[in-house]
Amino acid sequence: MTWLVWRVSPFITSIFFILGVFTLFEVLVDWIKVKLHSKDINIKDHTVESVVGIIYMLIFSFGLQYSVLGQSYSWEFMNFQLIAIVFCAYFLNIRIPYYFLLPIVLLFMIYNSSVGYWESWCHAITLIIFYVTMNKGYLWSQKLKSPLFFYLGTGTFFGALLWYFMKLKFDFSWTTYVQELSYLVIFELLLYSYVRMLFRDDRLKARLAEVASHDALTKALNYSAYETEIKYLFKNSKDNNLSFSMVMFDIDHFKRVNDTYGHLAGDRVLQHTVDVVQTVLNANDSSVKLYRTGGEEFNVLFPNYDLEGTQAIVEEIFTALNHLKVETDKKEIEISVSMGVSQISNKDVTPNDFYKRVDNNLYYSKKHGRMQITTI
Repeated sequence: MTWLVWRVSPFITSIFFILGVFTLFEVLVDWIKVKLHSKDINIKDHTVESVVGIIYMLIFSFGLQYSVLGQSYSWEFMNFQLIAIVFCAYFLNIRIPYYFLLPIVLLFMIYNSSVGYWESWCHAITLIIFYVTMNKGYLWSQKLKSPLFFYLGTGTFFGALLWYFMKLKFDFSWTTYVQELSYLVIFELLLYSYVRMLFRDDRLKARLAEVASHDALTKALNYSAYETEIKYLFKNSKDNNLSFSMVMFDIDHFKRVNDTYGHLAGDRVLQHTVDVVQTVLNANDSSVKLYRTGGEEFNVLFPNYDLEGTQAIVEEIFTALNHLKVETDKKEIEISVSMGVSQISNKDVTPNDFYKRVDNNLYYSKKHGRMQITTI
């Protein structure tokens, strides 16, 4: 139809169709991720991509086949379906055991009224082997200097087999066979370039997001990230009557460290402090986050924790940091910290009300001898 009506080659139309299908998939997945994150539903991005990818590509493959059911040219959309399989197996790396693929291909054969053809059974078995090979070979191929060789070689080899079975079943010419196989190779190359571009863009966005939310020196989350998170946690705790606690601490006499040993030594002290605290948090609860909110000032947010619940982790951090010896070029520096701890109160109207109370507790610790924890 595209050639007769628009004077556009079906091959050119196919390219834009394929790119449009995968662009729509990316938009859909991004929209679902945003929705899940906004509702604080903790599902890994890869899980979202896998589930949506399977459903999306099954609808895509079965939907295309519907328009040619029972026709002598029902092989017409096979390249599109193979590209969908490549996308799921290789680029999304959706791990499906072969015995789960069997009922899917059997259902497709029933749907396509091809169960009674031995060529269709050979095609189905080859398709499953193709998926598993692409899927398992993905990680291995990434270690190669050019994963394109594995990707294109595997796709071309299995594509040639699959199209050969279609040729036997429908008895079309060798010219058509070579043409369709050539189209498949071109589509695979386009898909490879397109997805690599998308993934590169995703990695860039992830890197920019990390830079924007993390302190350049210590790699702890920064004040901007703290401000965003405390607003969300404060509102969520108020709306749902949840516990929420916070710890604020700073390094005692830190200015003296800079003045005595230099700013490079001070930087090393800050880095080592973050490393120690992060190690404690990782060993206890990954939902508890550390933020560098000032020069030597740090905050730790405890979602769903009351004061009693924070006690063990706070004391572990306090013990780990006090009398901690930090090696520098000039000398071994021993540090101590002061802490303030509190939990959200019914009197808190804004996050700043909560922050001020924790800050006052820290100030009390510093004013009354330092190297202590104040909890009110």
